[in-house]
Amino acid sequence: MNQSDREQMSLFDLEPVPPKSEAKPTVPVAVPPASNAIYANLDALRAEAMACQKCPLAATRINVVVERGNRNAKIMIIGEAPGQNEDEQGLPFVGKAGQLLDKILASVGLDESNVYICNINKCRPPGNRVPTDEEVAACKPYLLEQIRLVDPKIILLTGATAVKAITGDKRGITRIRGEWMEWQGRLAMPIFHPAYLLRNASREEGSPKWLMWQDIQRVKARYLELMAEEEF
Repeated sequence: MNQSDREQMSLFDLEPVPPKSEAKPTVPVAVPPASNAIYANLDALRAEAMACQKCPLAATRINVVVERGNRNAKIMIIGEAPGQNEDEQGLPFVGKAGQLLDKILASVGLDESNVYICNINKCRPPGNRVPTDEEVAACKPYLLEQIRLVDPKIILLTGATAVKAITGDKRGITRIRGEWMEWQGRLAMPIFHPAYLLRNASREEGSPKWLMWQDIQRVKARYLELMAEEEF
């Protein structure tokens, strides 16, 4: 292992493990067709979202949390909803979980220049509770338009709420994390939410952190394959 590899591993605070061969995807997921275009661009989407009053979360929010990262990224990361730090700063994944997410990405040489980060819901649910079905339904058109406008090749779904909202799959995240799925012509992978990793500090083989290291390596490998394919 070279020095660069060691530095990347240190960012994720894990021990090196032998890489596993990548199986071809996928688990097909039946979903309805994408809705017709609503916004001309992400600026128009953002402007409307900032003034949104479609659900009760508008009454308790500090900021609407729409996006961060590269709007032309090949990788989109979708979380559940803003927490306190995100609500205060108006950006997704900027608290402790977000800082860990950045370390996870950095461990394989990814950052805001090649990922786009957003949430299912754009406003913080009180007490960081899980968004209700009604709140998800009110906000989902924004998310679907973000996917259409960014046009990522890979979507990472962090946690069960994101998986259910996008694919309709209600299985627990521990059962489906790391599986490649096909969703509307794109590759999607459920992964552990960084907040879950913060609650499970073990780095032993088979632990959530260890599994996440396997998953993010596979994501990076597939990303490189897609980038190479586009060059030809």
